Amino acid sequence: MCIQLRFIGFAIITTIFLGCLPAAADTNFRTWVEDFRRQAEAQGISRSVYQEAFVNISEPDTLALERAAYQPEFTQKVWDYLDNRVNGLSISRGAKMRAIHVDTLSLIEAEYGVSASVILAIWSMESNYGLVLEKKHRLHYVPQALATLAWGDPKRGTFGRNQLIAALKILQAGDISRDGLLGSWAGAMGHTQFIPTSYLAYGVDFDGDGRRDIWNSIPDALATAANLLAKNGWRSGRTWGYEVEMPATAGLYDGQTKTLAEWQALGFTRPGGKKFPRQDERAELKILAGEKGPGFLMVKNFFVIKKYNNSDYYALAVGLLADRLAGWDGMVQPWPKPAGSLSFDEKFEIQRLLKNKGFYDGEIDGRLGKGSRQAIRNFQKSSGLPVDGEPTATVLQALR
Repeated sequence: MCIQLRFIGFAIITTIFLGCLPAAADTNFRTWVEDFRRQAEAQGISRSVYQEAFVNISEPDTLALERAAYQPEFTQKVWDYLDNRVNGLSISRGAKMRAIHVDTLSLIEAEYGVSASVILAIWSMESNYGLVLEKKHRLHYVPQALATLAWGDPKRGTFGRNQLIAALKILQAGDISRDGLLGSWAGAMGHTQFIPTSYLAYGVDFDGDGRRDIWNSIPDALATAANLLAKNGWRSGRTWGYEVEMPATAGLYDGQTKTLAEWQALGFTRPGGKKFPRQDERAELKILAGEKGPGFLMVKNFFVIKKYNNSDYYALAVGLLADRLAGWDGMVQPWPKPAGSLSFDEKFEIQRLLKNKGFYDGEIDGRLGKGSRQAIRNFQKSSGLPVDGEPTATVLQALR
């Protein structure tokens, strides 16, 4: 089947028919791979390892190009992002994983000073506690995917080349077999989703078997995540930030950094009258949903989490999930959700009902991505509802 894809923002390519690339494209890719061998050898990659990496690889990974170029159909609000990641399912699974791996987590916490709850939260965010790795049909062979980006994606060419060299170094070191060198379309690998260069910089052999293995060794994967945080300045025993109630003038200060004492003097307070434990600690104000929503005063550890993924939403989700996994309460203030917005449980129910009625064949996980939204469109069309793919109370009621 031919899949038409428009590459928004590409300077030289506007439309490619993925899955139906002409023979010349395959030839050009093979030529690129042959030519790149000299650069790899100059970086210390042996010819035999290079040949092993690309044996029987004669065409590009077109799905990697599709995923690299995909433009989301909607802008996700912070509350939707958090609902998908900080919910009853992720918390209960985290509790189970803590019980199973309590000894490993205790050793990692002692070695790196990063709490078990933070490591568990990252594991959840990155691979759903390893469940993503079980779906091998959805994973990419990393050297092929990275070579494809280097060859066919003008925006990611340098990234693809650098990561490919690093992936070949991993293969050459014997940390993982060729068949096991799997990851995302961009080369993120293992339980804790490290790109190759980050793996080389932070990878840890925590189980002591003589090699770093974030694909199959949970101790290695979790310790590697802790090592990244520790080496980027993690403050042991400290929080990531504070939810705050804001004064009417809050918008004037968004993005500014002050001491917690100075923020308090300006009218920023913790819900329930809780005190800031370290008045002299500096914090940056983040207002992620407008002044009608909650505010956050983010301290050092929040920005260390962003070294893992440079996204405010990501770092906030890790922090909130870690708090829940540690047994602390969740947020106090509500997000300014539009009327009719659904809870996580209701989103879960929508997927279940869509599946029961034959509109959806994906995983029932409460995460309403492309597949779920297309299923909603199909149901809306069949039911005479306005077709927009949005998960609303109206759609849920119609499904019920």
